[in-house]
Amino acid sequence: MRALIALLGLLLLWEGFVRWTEVPPFLLPAPLRVAEVLWTRFDILYGHALTTLTEILLGLLLGTLLGCAVALLLSAWRGGRRWLLPLLIASQAIPVFAIAPLLTLWLGFGLASKIAMATIIIFFPVATAFYDGLRRTEPGWLDLAATMGASRAAVLWRIRVPAALPGLASGLRVAAAVAPIGAVVGEWVGASAGLGYVMLQANGRSQTDMMFAALVILAAMAMTLWFATDRLLRALLPWQPDQLSENDGETP
Repeated sequence: MRALIALLGLLLLWEGFVRWTEVPPFLLPAPLRVAEVLWTRFDILYGHALTTLTEILLGLLLGTLLGCAVALLLSAWRGGRRWLLPLLIASQAIPVFAIAPLLTLWLGFGLASKIAMATIIIFFPVATAFYDGLRRTEPGWLDLAATMGASRAAVLWRIRVPAALPGLASGLRVAAAVAPIGAVVGEWVGASAGLGYVMLQANGRSQTDMMFAALVILAAMAMTLWFATDRLLRALLPWQPDQLSENDGETP
């Protein structure tokens, strides 16, 4: 309810500002005008939203699988860390806008280049969070496993991986928040469908209300994806309760 009240307050302030300043609609449309576009052009926006959602979900899936695989490889293969860690860091030093045209050139204007873009963005937070969790296992647990003669594979799958799941969960939450960025950036570079394509075309025609309508749908998709991921992770990791409470930071 607090979030809904805050959102309603922002919309009222937005509507009041537009009416008071009489700003032209092509610069800043009123919320009611954006809502009208959402209603009248929903059939068009719905099809493009499905395309973007497909790119986001497939990119999230592939980025998660790739990130987990690399983190496990770094944890299990000591010699590979010297080679893979610098490459992992260097992959994030290149701006995503510089990679997007190349992916479009190599993979075409279809879904493949947008999925690859989303995968690249999602891969890094998942890999780093999971790897950090794998290498921060409780030393006492590792000493106990060594005393009992556990193999390296048993230590990895029975101790390190379960202990690193909360870290992986944090990486997945970040990945869910940034997943739409890769898909939209790819659509801006070159696409024939998707919300990013709609925003680009509307910008060229000065249809700012259409741009805001696509942005509202994209924001709603991103928030829904984050909350769904957070709720799923809470259900899968019941032994990792939140340590924060509403009274944190307050004087008793």
